[in-house]
Amino acid sequence: MLNRIPNLMMLALLAFGVVAQATASQPNILLILTDDQGWPTLGRYGGKNVPTPHLDQLAAEGARFTDAYVTSQCTPTRATILTGQYTARNRMWHVVGWYGLPWAPMQERPFVEHLPRDAFTLAKGLKSVGYATGIMGKWHLTNNDDGHYMGLKPEAAHHYGFDHAPPVLPRSEFKEGNDRGVDELTDQAIDFIATNRDSPWFCFLSHHTIHGVVVAPDALTRKYRRLGHGDNGYNKAVYLAALEHLDRSIGRLMAKLQELDETAETLVVFLSDNGGINERLEHRSMALPHPDAPKLPVNLREYDNAPLRAGKGSVYEGGVWVPMIVRWPGRVAAGTVIATPVHGIDLAPTFFAAAGVELPEAHILDGVSLLPLLQGKPPGALASRSLHQYMPFYDLNWGLTPCASIRRGDFKLIEFFGDRFDADNQYRPGNRIELYNLRDDIGESRNLAQADPRRTDQLRRRLHQWMRDLGVGPTGPNPHHEPNRAFLTVNKKPEWLRNRGNR
Repeated sequence: MLNRIPNLMMLALLAFGVVAQATASQPNILLILTDDQGWPTLGRYGGKNVPTPHLDQLAAEGARFTDAYVTSQCTPTRATILTGQYTARNRMWHVVGWYGLPWAPMQERPFVEHLPRDAFTLAKGLKSVGYATGIMGKWHLTNNDDGHYMGLKPEAAHHYGFDHAPPVLPRSEFKEGNDRGVDELTDQAIDFIATNRDSPWFCFLSHHTIHGVVVAPDALTRKYRRLGHGDNGYNKAVYLAALEHLDRSIGRLMAKLQELDETAETLVVFLSDNGGINERLEHRSMALPHPDAPKLPVNLREYDNAPLRAGKGSVYEGGVWVPMIVRWPGRVAAGTVIATPVHGIDLAPTFFAAAGVELPEAHILDGVSLLPLLQGKPPGALASRSLHQYMPFYDLNWGLTPCASIRRGDFKLIEFFGDRFDADNQYRPGNRIELYNLRDDIGESRNLAQADPRRTDQLRRRLHQWMRDLGVGPTGPNPHHEPNRAFLTVNKKPEWLRNRGNR
């Protein structure tokens, strides 16, 4: 890898004010992010409904994290990974573009609606030390002329630290019988890698699958129908077909790395942006339900996240606990299993440590490098550090109400700031504290808050101190609350929410 920085790139970096030097110790970095892929979908994580031999092999050749966290939806996780910051710091805790519940009982906190061009990103950091940087696939960090849900536009890629972004996928890739661009995006990643072998490279392959509307090649869907899977409910044929197709694409990509003689020099990370869609709820323009009113009905089931509770969009483990695999030949021992809880905030500092990136003084990282864990060293303070979620908004697709959580050791505390939907999707008003011992109760079925008041108080105090440190806090009662349209979700801001710039 010595002297792999092309002269033109070096001149560009010098013009940017950065002296870059590639060294033999810098690995290539391949980050593969899937969409809405739940923790139990992989064989190595207990999945039994579909074979995932290539991802299982990736885990066998490297490290499998048993307790890896992200946020529970698309935009926040991507912002977390690219900045190395909690959403409570970068303020991107909500999916973009804007939607909300302006008349709900609790006031939603305004959020950053586009990743700022001047934000320091993972790609900018790696580019500063000589990496060629590319992104292909889902973007979902802006909703403007730079890009949108579907992808980052090629002409805007440099604003976020990327040298290369191919044209955004056409909508035809998302039609029934196609694959949400899995094959095309894999080809784009292969082309980028092959083109940039003379320098260290960072490839961010951001898949659209397994997000709905789920599609898969017809031949694979027919295979699962023949195996007895239907077209509705959990484990339907097209869903399992899409999972198998994704796994095959991982196998093809790993084979191409081997063919290009890049395997030994490449750090590969695979994870999902949030848990799978366990259930999506039906909600209409409705008044605030009375506690005795009918609960929100389920209108879609995709994949049972059991033994985890709930799924995408939820503060419970099914929404935020995901598979994460790391392979780095010669640096990470094959067959490693890491039980220390980690978070998406840790990826940027891990990559920066591996590549030798020095941070700008103004940029704060909330995560820590995972290199010691990956190299088999004791977790030390990492085993007991606190990990957080901050969700100060409503999203009725998933029964989410304003809340925050903290995990410390085996225990997790959730605070619902003013209302919630219970396990039966029944609306319940009022503040609520829940405490779970994840070692004994991975499904979060036994609330220990009253049985263990001392631990509950300690964790709640830590959670509130963390929020204060990051300049946020619990949401309060909404001064614009209107019971007759409390749970009306709209895509246009009322007058009092306008003119707030990018928030």
